[in-house]
Amino acid sequence: MLPARTALWLRLTLVLGLALVGPVTVGWALARAPIYVSSWAVRVSQGYQEAERLARKFGFVNLGQIFPDGQYFHLRHRGVVQHSLTPHWGHRLRLKKDPKVQWFQQQTLRRRVKRSLVVPTDPWFSKQWYMNNQVQPDLNILQVWSQGLSGQGIVVSVLDDGIEKDHPDLWANYDPLASYDFNDYDPDPQPRYTPSDENRHGTRCAGEVAAKANNRFCGAGVAYNARIGGVRMLDGTITDVIEAQSLSLQPQHIHIYSASWGPEDDGRTVEGPGILTREAFRRGVTKGRGGLGTLFIWASGNGGLHYDNCNCDGYTNSIHTLSVGSTTQQGHLPWYSEACASTLTTTYSSGVATDPQIVTTDLHHRCTDKHTGTSASAPLAAGMIALALEANPFLTWRDMQHLVVRASRPAQLQAEDWRTNGVGRQVSHHYGYGLLDAGLLVDMARSWLPTQPQKKCVIPIVHTPTPILPLMHVRKNVSACAGHANYIRSLEHVQVQLSLSYSRRGDLEISLTSPMGTRSTLVAIRPFDISGQGYDNWIFMSTHFWDEDPRGLWTLGLENKGYYFNTGTLYRYTLLLYGTAEDMTARPTGPQVTSSACVQRDTEGLCQECHSPAYILGHLCLAYCPPRYFNHTQQTVTAGPGRPATPALRVCSSCHSSCYTCRGSSPLDCTSCLPPSTLDEQRGSCSGPAPDKGHPPPTATAHRRSPAQAMVLALIAVAFGSPLLCSMLLVGCLPLWVGSPSTGGHSSHPLLWAGTWLRLSRNWCVPQPRPHGTADHCPDWHPSEPALGGQARGGYMGSCNLDLAGPSERGGERERERSLVGWGGVGRAGGWW
Repeated sequence: MLPARTALWLRLTLVLGLALVGPVTVGWALARAPIYVSSWAVRVSQGYQEAERLARKFGFVNLGQIFPDGQYFHLRHRGVVQHSLTPHWGHRLRLKKDPKVQWFQQQTLRRRVKRSLVVPTDPWFSKQWYMNNQVQPDLNILQVWSQGLSGQGIVVSVLDDGIEKDHPDLWANYDPLASYDFNDYDPDPQPRYTPSDENRHGTRCAGEVAAKANNRFCGAGVAYNARIGGVRMLDGTITDVIEAQSLSLQPQHIHIYSASWGPEDDGRTVEGPGILTREAFRRGVTKGRGGLGTLFIWASGNGGLHYDNCNCDGYTNSIHTLSVGSTTQQGHLPWYSEACASTLTTTYSSGVATDPQIVTTDLHHRCTDKHTGTSASAPLAAGMIALALEANPFLTWRDMQHLVVRASRPAQLQAEDWRTNGVGRQVSHHYGYGLLDAGLLVDMARSWLPTQPQKKCVIPIVHTPTPILPLMHVRKNVSACAGHANYIRSLEHVQVQLSLSYSRRGDLEISLTSPMGTRSTLVAIRPFDISGQGYDNWIFMSTHFWDEDPRGLWTLGLENKGYYFNTGTLYRYTLLLYGTAEDMTARPTGPQVTSSACVQRDTEGLCQECHSPAYILGHLCLAYCPPRYFNHTQQTVTAGPGRPATPALRVCSSCHSSCYTCRGSSPLDCTSCLPPSTLDEQRGSCSGPAPDKGHPPPTATAHRRSPAQAMVLALIAVAFGSPLLCSMLLVGCLPLWVGSPSTGGHSSHPLLWAGTWLRLSRNWCVPQPRPHGTADHCPDWHPSEPALGGQARGGYMGSCNLDLAGPSERGGERERERSLVGWGGVGRAGGWW
């Protein structure tokens, strides 16, 4: 018989163990174990009559055919429990023995979830008016989420003043490989905290992109499952080197860089990226993402109060960046908005102080609903582009700009300068092509075929000094490099490179008019720009001519909008056209079959040959071959005596598996590669990304667990570890209570053996008389009962309370004292431990 006290402890231990382990175990089992129902699927070869015979023989009800061919039948047994954790073995054996049954299966429940929209449960999502359908139109984010897209697998890095990587709404998506501190040159982009919280900008932008959804904190990011990184590069000395390194961080890992900064928006600065930063842009779009091109999303600027123009900002007017403007909830023009021809699209922000602003993460693990400016608009666009990349990860940087142009709508955006360009699209200097629609962007991205290679046509127009008149037009009829390899049929970006002097630069308005009649203002009057330096090889850029035919008369206009006595000289004027040889206005949005394209069909109506110039892929007639295929012409039947040759068949043949696009089936015929592979242009093959030989790249080892993660792990450890430890201690000490003289037990009681595996637990158990020989080294010795085997082993088990708080020592007396904790012979320090 167990003593009452021991039995009570044993019962408590068992109850505690069951209370902890039982529900977890049962829940785990029920979550994974199949639930069997009372219906079977049976296949018989002789049709309905045989199924009826089986049903009558074994007591089933025949619910009819599963497929029209009559071999599969649905049977149900009313005598079988509807939900069971085990299959019905009796019916299993009966069906198995019947020779007419070819196959059978007892059905199990399957959990299926409707892929309808699940609105985030975050408490501040109701404040996110720009994507929760509170305003119409909003950014149409919910439609994309309802399709199961949330930025999964896409990496975005915010180039700014750092990112609070342990923020409760960011740490789950934080990516250390997409982060670095170029101000202090270490892998930790944590912002520097100040009383004014001036370094909150990057954390706020990051939350707009990838704040975690459904975690009951703050709001949700546009791409709430995307990986988010941060580059700390604005909180210190900023140089061309630092900007170039930031824009070149992990280009095979990061898909999108979001930047909400630039030169001063004071209305008089004309400044752009340095040599190294321009090279970083070039390398990014040509080599980033395995050759598909890195996506640089840029805020257009906040200089509206100073009548600034973002075409005087060399970052936003680069062809390699996608410039984003702002509008308010009501579609009004914000007071800080800059007008310029390089802005491509617009997302929401705010205007006056009473306007609703943007909800996002803030420093000190907080949330804010006071984020504003074009700084708030660019990250929203970056998140929407991340959704489009998830839908189609093989879009190039130019593909994305084409899609953004097509997925932007004027909507309710109010401005006086809306114009219709030569291909029928409305465009504005304030809003670009309008409000970006995420649903439309994703729908078009799914079926988008890659744009043909970029062409560049350089046309020098003025190269001798020419006086600038108060109103002056320079006209040039161009062929867009027709007859040459760089011929352009459809425009993308148009640049004007100017060198001129002017007595008051801000008074000179410059415009460009295309052959199709679209007039774009390259720079408007800037009252605060009183410089007399003019423009020295400055490049203006316009996106207003997108998809137009560039052939014809181009007109550069220069007009004095200020003092009548202003004078100047035009030294050089070069027109630079970028685009493709394809007529983009005629292309379909994806591979489509047209009945008129098919020449020959088989007996089942499937196309076997297409009209030239279409290519056949499977049974589809395509204008050109999609990625992973190349255009190929094959001769099906050669000419012979009395037999004419069959016309060549135009087909899409498969590329080698290592290629994304190619010119042949060999692994040496690649023209672009899948990320993270890179193209060896000399060999024409795809290989793994080369290591970065510049600054030491962050590695996975640089990831440090955030305080929030550590707290969660600590709570789990306390919740589950403490009861488990108590249970183990009880089991370990129980044999000593059972076998100690005070309980009248014996050291050979069977429960003693159950606790011996945890010998350390005995340090807290019932004390015994102190053995001699220990007082010299351990004045606070607390021995337990005699060790296993009694005195025959010549040792005792006990605990020695040592003061180990002093300085660490690697030997001597302190090490000898530590060795006394454990098994030891009488008067010696040694044994099992």
